[in-house]
Amino acid sequence: MRNPSRRQFHRQLLGASALVATPAVWAQGAAWPSKPIRIVVPYPPGGFTDVTARLVAQKLQERLGQTVLVDNKAGANGIIGTDAVAKAAPDGYTMGVVIAAYAANTTLYPKLPYDPRKDIAAVSLIGLSPLVAAVNNEAPFKTAAELVAYAKRHPGKVSFGSSGSGSAAHLTTEYLKALTGSYMVHIPYRGAAAALTDLMGGQIQLFLDAASGLIAPGKAGKVRLIGVASDKRLPALPEVPTFIEQGVAGFTGSTWAGLLAPAGTPKDIAKRVSDEVARIVRLDDVKSRLEQMGTIPVGGTPEEFQSFIDTETAKWGKVIRDAKVTAE
Repeated sequence: MRNPSRRQFHRQLLGASALVATPAVWAQGAAWPSKPIRIVVPYPPGGFTDVTARLVAQKLQERLGQTVLVDNKAGANGIIGTDAVAKAAPDGYTMGVVIAAYAANTTLYPKLPYDPRKDIAAVSLIGLSPLVAAVNNEAPFKTAAELVAYAKRHPGKVSFGSSGSGSAAHLTTEYLKALTGSYMVHIPYRGAAAALTDLMGGQIQLFLDAASGLIAPGKAGKVRLIGVASDKRLPALPEVPTFIEQGVAGFTGSTWAGLLAPAGTPKDIAKRVSDEVARIVRLDDVKSRLEQMGTIPVGGTPEEFQSFIDTETAKWGKVIRDAKVTAE
């Protein structure tokens, strides 16, 4: 067999070099993110979840150098959109933003189409939004302390609205009832807007909801804001005392927004996103916007968010069982 010529030798050497280089070139081409990222919001456009998700998505797009799209998949108390996340490919290109209902749904719906522990991975808690109590201007109570005293003296005379059975507004008020030994009648609505309309009209006397929907009507004098379900006052409503300040020890309740991904999403991608979210929520413009909505910026690791979800699931699971709350 003849020895290869100089030209043949160089061709063979170049071919071998190309083969050796291929994995490195492939890895560089497949670096995440190399295509648009989708964030599923399991609620309609315009609400707390959607606004928060779009705020984060815009900044993620700037920081990652890749398009980040928000995909609204509303229905079934957030279950439809969450299921879409659970069943997506775990490649880092599909994530979802959920709220407190995600933790409550684990107890409310025994037959969820996904397993929260096996099919979904926590990524980052974006922010907490403590609920604010709003009452009708003609209600016979002007403070949280007066509300509790009146409800205890007149069982069933106070009716409270919510954005639906099992919502944060509903469960937080049930928690208030349990802590204070009071009895108030629940009136569920199809969304917060309808509940707020009836509150202003006097059909109900009380509505606890995220501050984002109550700040404007409160400052316009259309309703009276009497208490915050938190351990500290909100920067957006410094004049409104907490329930704890008014004698309702331990009463806290909030909705929140957090980022999830399909189980099996590479941990380095989840960590990268959680790191970016932690930076994003501390940007001056984002922090200011969240605080204007009554939301406290959080951030944090996937492990911290999973621990938070576990705590929320246990807390609201007990409220649901004790109050015999059903999803219907």
